[in-house]
Formats: sequence, C-alpha cells, structure tokens
Amino acid sequence: MMTVRTLHLGAFLYGAGHHSSAWRHPDSAAERIGDIAFFEELARTAERGCFDAVFFADGHSVNTAYTAGTTWFLEPLTALSAMARATEKIGLVTTVSASFYTPFHAARMLASLDHISGGRAGANIVTSMFDAEARNHGLESLPAHAERYGRAEEFIDAIVALWDSWDEHAVIADRAAGRFLDADAIHPIEHHGRHFRVDGPLTVPRCPQGRPVLFQAGSSDTGRDLAARHAEAVYSVAWDLPAALEFATDLRARTAAAGRDAASIAILPGLVTYVGRTDDEAHAKKAALDSLLDVEGALAQLGSFTGQDYTGHALDDPVADLPPISEFTGPQGRYATVQRIIETQRPTLRELLGFLAAGGGHATMIGTPESIADRIEEWFTAGACDGFNLMCPAYPDSLEDFVDLVVPELQRRGLFRTAYPGSTLRDSLGLEVPALPQRHSVVAG
Repeated sequence: MMTVRTLHLGAFLYGAGHHSSAWRHPDSAAERIGDIAFFEELARTAERGCFDAVFFADGHSVNTAYTAGTTWFLEPLTALSAMARATEKIGLVTTVSASFYTPFHAARMLASLDHISGGRAGANIVTSMFDAEARNHGLESLPAHAERYGRAEEFIDAIVALWDSWDEHAVIADRAAGRFLDADAIHPIEHHGRHFRVDGPLTVPRCPQGRPVLFQAGSSDTGRDLAARHAEAVYSVAWDLPAALEFATDLRARTAAAGRDAASIAILPGLVTYVGRTDDEAHAKKAALDSLLDVEGALAQLGSFTGQDYTGHALDDPVADLPPISEFTGPQGRYATVQRIIETQRPTLRELLGFLAAGGGHATMIGTPESIADRIEEWFTAGACDGFNLMCPAYPDSLEDFVDLVVPELQRRGLFRTAYPGSTLRDSLGLEVPALPQRHSVVAG
C-alpha cells in the first residue's frame, strides 16, 4: 500500500519571537525568555498542533554592540531535557557545533536526551560562524570554511559510531547471574582521525530510536554535500517558490549522487507567517511589529547587505531595484535575497525592513488561514519542500494563530496529520531505525 505524502512541520523557538522587535510589544513574553515554563508551554502548543518537532538554535557569543533585540539565554540541551518531561510526542531538536564540541561529549548528551524523551532527540550539526564564538573556546579565530566542514564530517562519523557502539540488548540486568551488561554487545569504535581521537564505546546504551535524527542547515556547496551524505532532514532558506525548488532539486541530485535515496531527506525551509481571520488583520499584525523596529540599526544592517545607503530614504516610499548582483562585491547570498524581496513584493522601505527583521529572508506568508494554506500546498505539491520550520514573528501569539487557524485548514485538505503516527521523532518524520553495523568477530588461532 502506498503511503500518502504529508507535510512535516517544526517550530523554531527563539526568545519572544523571530521579529527582532517582538519583545518590545506590550503583550510580549520578553520577561519570560529565561523561564523554562514558557518554552514548555510553547512545546505543548506545537504538540497540540501535531508538529514534528520544536527546534532550538544556539550561539556561543553575545554581540554587545547590538542591544535592540533579544539574544541567547538557556542552553538548548538543558532546556530540551526539561521540555521532554512536559511533552509526550513532539521531537526535540538542538543545534550542536562541530567546531566546539567533541564527538564524545555531544554523542553522550544527545543520547541522554533521547533516553529522557523516549526517542525524540534530533541534532542540527553546524560549523559555527563567528570568531567571537571561537574566542570563548580557546581559539583565536574560526578555521577556514573547508577546514570547519572537514571537522564536521569527521565529527558526524564519530558520533554515529558512538551511538552504534551498543547493541540493542547490551543491558541484560540478569540478577541471578550477577551480570548487568553483556560485554560482547558493547564495542569500541577506535576512531583515530585528523581532528579527533575517540576510542569508545559511549557510556550511554543504544538510543530508543536507534540514533538521534541528524539535521543540517548549510547552504554552501560544501554544506549541501555534507547534507547529501549524512542528513536526514535539512533546514533551508528560500524567499520564494523558485528559490526553494532550485535548492530542493539540487540537494536531491547531490543525495542521489552520494548513493542515497533522493527522497530520503526532509527539506524544511524556514517560514514566517502572519495569520489573521482577514487579510487586513494579518497585515495589521505585521505592521504592529514593524512599527517597533530600531530603524537606525535596521538601516545599517540593510546597507551592509546591499552596499546601498538608505539613511535618507523615506520609510513609506517604495524601494527601487538593486543594481545587478555582479556589481556587488560583498556576500552574494544575502544580496540576492534582498534583491528577490524587492522584485517580488515591491515593498516600501518600512516593509522591507520588517521582512528582514522577521526571518532575514526566509519565506514570509501574510493572510488568512486559507490563503496561507494555499501557498503552503503550492510549495509542497511542486516538490519545493517536504514541509516548513515555522519561525513565528511573536511567541506565543503567532504560534497559537498557526496551530488554531492554519493547521485545521491543512488537515481539512489532507495535507497534514491529525494524530502522531508513533512515539519517536523518526516515527513522525517517517524514518526507519538505522541498522547497526555488521560486527566481525575475530577467531583466535
């Protein structure tokens, strides 16, 4: 029997919301972003909506030059362990930096989270971005891009080997025989690579779901190749359908070239939504947050993205097209995203700053539950994605709007589940439990 393809949805939890000025709203949860009960409530809301997972990003430095927006607070693995006890079915995904963690440390914490949650852990493996982060870990600066990705590749190899170092029934707890463990079912990994030495085995038995689910989020060629070889789900960036389709087509081709099933990776672009019972209500929600922007800081950021000076530009006048990207010498990706927003939305300067403030170039959908469901369905049926990682402009309100208004419409169309298919994150994503490696016994003689 063929399985009907349905959407996957995640909620990217971040402070009081992904709009940089959401915390300034009088109804915001700004004072609660260090309160674990706040995140437990958000996770339960997402679980009520049958979301696959909640996701915590991570950072290892604070930019004290920018104080207009919220920053990091709770360490994600600690927070997710608490949230595991407040939820039952929803996945719990965190960022793990291969640049700063050792494989053993990361594998042990993630395996512990998987046991605590009953098989709901996932890890987004990243290489980190800023030298300020490196200086908090004993480094002068981050290594070059290729070096970071070489380390990440070896990091993944080592953590997977550690998760596989225990067979399924290594814990026997045989009271009569006085044996708690079956030593023959626990294996060293003897990983001696360029970046890491890890003898193993792990100190945590086999995970409830075999292994935590591996996510990846790099958009460079190197990042896409890493995802094609290892990732089970990918967080991507795409402003519109053509950009999303280009990414999905490219990643699936790379996955096939790596010898894997091209459809085996769930591709999940970030999605910002403003939901209203009418279009006017939805646009009013966006306008209310945009009105709170630190305009001076936002203009400086836009200038760095584009090389243009907008300080004398009227906020409510339309923004002119940017020069061809070939004339820009800075980072091409962000420039291309801003260029695409201008060309497709014809925004005023205030609107453009608002789009960038709430997602930085991720897809943004504004409207009624029906119109947003239309666009989600269009992306999904076109093969541009397998679902979305929701980046709510304001927590908890934007998440509640999506769960209470958009999810029922997606369910009505048969695009999204009405109940969880099982108890693990792999169940929700439709992933099989990974097989253990073949063990070769050594015969003496």
